[in-house]
Amino acid sequence: MALSISAVLLLLIIVFLLIRRSGLKWGHAVACTLLGFYLASSSWAPQISDFTNNVAGMISDIKF
Repeated sequence: MALSISAVLLLLIIVFLLIRRSGLKWGHAVACTLLGFYLASSSWAPQISDFTNNVAGMISDIKF
């Protein structure tokens, strides 16, 4: 649960920064959000979830 909340906050910050700094239009951000909701309910959702979990695991294994 903590990982999903952190990922949501990180993505929210990224979208906010893209809107403010890079000229992303609100309409594009809404379209991407709707795409995310539709992907979450699609048959691809388990593969996307596995992929993001694997990437998060790889990042957490990096030693500095």
